[in-house]
Amino acid sequence: MKSVLVIGLGRFGTYIARKFTELGNHVMAIDTDEEKINEILPYVTNAQIGDASKPSVLEAIGVDNFDICVVSVGENFQSSLETTSLLKEAGAKFVLSRASTEIQAKFLLRNGADDVVFAEKEMAERLAVKFSADNIFDYIQLTPEYAIYEIPTPKSWEGKTIRDKGVRAKYNLNILAVKRGGTLIPLPSADHVFNCAERMIVMCRKADIEKLNH
Repeated sequence: MKSVLVIGLGRFGTYIARKFTELGNHVMAIDTDEEKINEILPYVTNAQIGDASKPSVLEAIGVDNFDICVVSVGENFQSSLETTSLLKEAGAKFVLSRASTEIQAKFLLRNGADDVVFAEKEMAERLAVKFSADNIFDYIQLTPEYAIYEIPTPKSWEGKTIRDKGVRAKYNLNILAVKRGGTLIPLPSADHVFNCAERMIVMCRKADIEKLNH
């Protein structure tokens, strides 16, 4: 369990605050808009109105007590930049800042951000991959070459084991888990028997996924 501070409650900030809470973390949200604070309050540990670009506000919050500080002030980049810098000056352990462009990311990293997230870009890429292929249920990019895919089990694999199919040697797939309904089987053994009702979570290159369907 971690303590998380989310600054800025636009769509991204609201989503990530709720998601951190769902995963069992203590979350505090801050925004200058009272209406947004009232909306998020039932879904986080604490929420308060405040301008995080002011050092006095960050000092009162005690940012050094949080494991992660998320800066999601998307409308005003100057404010995002200042807040990122002030967080590090105030002793923040880890600052994750939202950027819209590569140039913004460079400035944020230079001003104290430990990592940067491209919310719109990453979501756009994920949706494009997911909906451009009938056989991909979900997708997470790891590097330009490798990704994690959730895909259906090929019908021709029904009744055969992972060993029978030589999945890694023949298809270059690393099976991380198998899903059947609400059950997840992590790192299935070589004797696991494929069932078409299952979905596989695999790590591989996009080219390997394309080969699997030809």
